[in-house]
Amino acid sequence: MDLNRISLGLLLLLAAGCAAPRPGTITGTPPTFPPEAFITQRATLTARGRQFTLNGYVARSERGGLRLIVTENFGNVLADLLVRPDGSTTVARSSRAFRPGWISNYMASDLKCIFGASPDPGCVLAIPTADHFIIERRWYRLDLRTVEVKPGPQPSQLFEVVEPGKP
Repeated sequence: MDLNRISLGLLLLLAAGCAAPRPGTITGTPPTFPPEAFITQRATLTARGRQFTLNGYVARSERGGLRLIVTENFGNVLADLLVRPDGSTTVARSSRAFRPGWISNYMASDLKCIFGASPDPGCVLAIPTADHFIIERRWYRLDLRTVEVKPGPQPSQLFEVVEPGKP
């Protein structure tokens, strides 16, 4: 092979880029959830070569926003997050497994990505089926399945955050 053919091949390879979807893309049919609902989900989080199974409970309200509570299989709360309709976030509870910064940066971004509340421009969401969502980021992969959707108004108390030490 001569040097010109090798150079041309490398140039074409570099021009093609990689096949990964661009940030801010959704592949598959965008998810549709009722504007008022209580949604139960199961997830497998893969990070640093380890897998964790999680349960998620999302309360969705047009006026209150999104409230996510993540638990482990035995019911211990690992994260409690409120995303207001304007996209602002409040971490109500964290754990050793999920630090407040990780919850407010990544969990909030993933929640916005799936439920469409001010989605992060870096969101890359694959939707193989209507109840199956996959988010892949540099540090982790979230494989999420919706188990149950209960439509209807959600109590306003679900969207209030009580500060520690206050009744």
